[in-house]
Amino acid sequence: QVQLVESGGGLVQAGGSLRLSCAASGRTFSNYIMGWFRQAPGKERDVVAAISRAGFGTYYQDAVKGRFTISRDNAKNTVYLQMNGLKPEDTAVYYCAATRKNDLGSKSFEYDVWGQGTQVTVSS
Repeated sequence: QVQLVESGGGLVQAGGSLRLSCAASGRTFSNYIMGWFRQAPGKERDVVAAISRAGFGTYYQDAVKGRFTISRDNAKNTVYLQMNGLKPEDTAVYYCAATRKNDLGSKSFEYDVWGQGTQVTVSS
């Protein structure tokens, strides 16, 4: 089983960009679909984006389509989330997660492994 560590969060003005990274330990990273989730205070944890094992398939939440890009480098055991055109409503704790399910639309409860989260704050 992999272990996940996120980095790259921070404070940014609206319209700005951030790149989140999630480094995985272990030798089975490429066996997992990887997802990025976010949770704002008082709200449920929602999927933001997901990427297939080889990186050829992706899924995005409607609210981030055209602004966020998920990618992975299996040689580096790392998944990324490039976030452009950030809005105040993107403010949340962002988590990366791994699932052995074969479905890019998997819900949060179907993910097996979670990182500790990284805070993203977008000021208006």
